[in-house]
Amino acid sequence: MRAALQASATALEPTDLPLAVVKLGGSIVRGGTLAGWLDVISDAQRPIVLVPGGGALADEVRHCQRQLGFGDSTAHRMALLAMDQLAWAIAGMTPGYEVGTTIEDLRNVHERGLVAVWAPSAFLADRTDVEATWRLTSDSLALWLAGKLGAASCCVVKSAPIARRPLSADALRHDGVVDEAFPAMLRETGVSAAMFGQGDEGGLAAHLAGESPARNPVTA
Repeated sequence: MRAALQASATALEPTDLPLAVVKLGGSIVRGGTLAGWLDVISDAQRPIVLVPGGGALADEVRHCQRQLGFGDSTAHRMALLAMDQLAWAIAGMTPGYEVGTTIEDLRNVHERGLVAVWAPSAFLADRTDVEATWRLTSDSLALWLAGKLGAASCCVVKSAPIARRPLSADALRHDGVVDEAFPAMLRETGVSAAMFGQGDEGGLAAHLAGESPARNPVTA
């Protein structure tokens, strides 16, 4: 009994580790690995805000823009709505996840011990401090949100394999892994960022558990 009490006393509580933002690339939904990543996030004993990419829905916005000719500001709003739809899909398929829009919403979700999933469109649509072009996508928006929340880290998860070593934000931008605005957003927010790729669910789990240093940090 005494051993059990000691184990209970040292067990990690959700508030023992600071808030982390996790951005899941929309392509993960199409790749069939979404459930595994969500299990990792569900098991993490810390407050987490999940930022979904737009995935195929955002790709359709790009296609429609080319076909119909509307401007980037309209496409930006539509891409935000694509993120909203994936946020609701994730919350609908996974117990313990709840959608939030504003900073207050997300914090209220954490107070109930749930994982917050960000649906950004209503919060971002009319802001003038967020660039409304394709240079800035959900990658940079996750960093932006992490800065606003005062998060300890921002984990960016991609469907492609990612080298397990320090990564330059500028090199990732050059290779098309992250969006054009990502390096500047990383410098501006000062958030600690790490990148995870195909098959690295264990790496994300270790990072969220507080293992340090990250195996694949992103440098500004």
